[in-house]
Amino acid sequence: MFRTGQGSVTLRAMRILYHLPLSAHCRQVRISLAEHGLEAELWPEKIWERRQEFLALNPAGEVPVLVEDGGAPVCGVWAICEYIEDAYGSGDNGDGGNGPSLLGRDPAERAETRRLVDWFARKFDMEVTENLVGEKLLKRFMGLGQPDSAAIKAGRHNIHYHLDYIAWLTERRNWLAGEHFSLADIAAAAQISCVDYLGDVPWADHELAKDWYVRVKSRPCFRSILADLMPGCPPPAHYADLDF
Repeated sequence: MFRTGQGSVTLRAMRILYHLPLSAHCRQVRISLAEHGLEAELWPEKIWERRQEFLALNPAGEVPVLVEDGGAPVCGVWAICEYIEDAYGSGDNGDGGNGPSLLGRDPAERAETRRLVDWFARKFDMEVTENLVGEKLLKRFMGLGQPDSAAIKAGRHNIHYHLDYIAWLTERRNWLAGEHFSLADIAAAAQISCVDYLGDVPWADHELAKDWYVRVKSRPCFRSILADLMPGCPPPAHYADLDF
């Protein structure tokens, strides 16, 4: 028996991802799973409720948490994405994984991918996503008071720097970390997709970053992300438009 928000139901063994729809870290895991062709049952978790059954899975009380076929939980975006690559990223070694490794094909590529994943999952998240999505939307859902206008202003200022950096990278490479689509692109697009849901990405000022994002969101792994809807907060018209 597995507990859902609608009560308890009997389910077959499955891969379950506890998540929040507009959490960039959860989206990073969802995109990674989908890029490898791996299905997961998505279970929204209201982390502010501190549900005891969830705390038993992750004492930190944070999402994402992945539970695969009733096995031990894998907690946190870093651990989950590395786990997915270890278990399903075949690279060039023919080990039966679902598609090539999203970490890179050699040590140098993997180092650059990890550097950029850290950049977007930590630096972009702190400087942009938390200041915009966190203040304007998640704060309300978690009952943490009114948005901080100074934080919102900082997020709108900081995003230009990050979009300029994406443009700089894509002028020199096919994808952010090199010639191949990687976890670096996934981490960046996961963050940007959350901000774009609120209409806070200044695309008109950043055509090269926009061109890169069009390529990412046109991939099949992005479809479920673009279908997310938050009650009382619809996205802008361009959000799910693959051609903007």
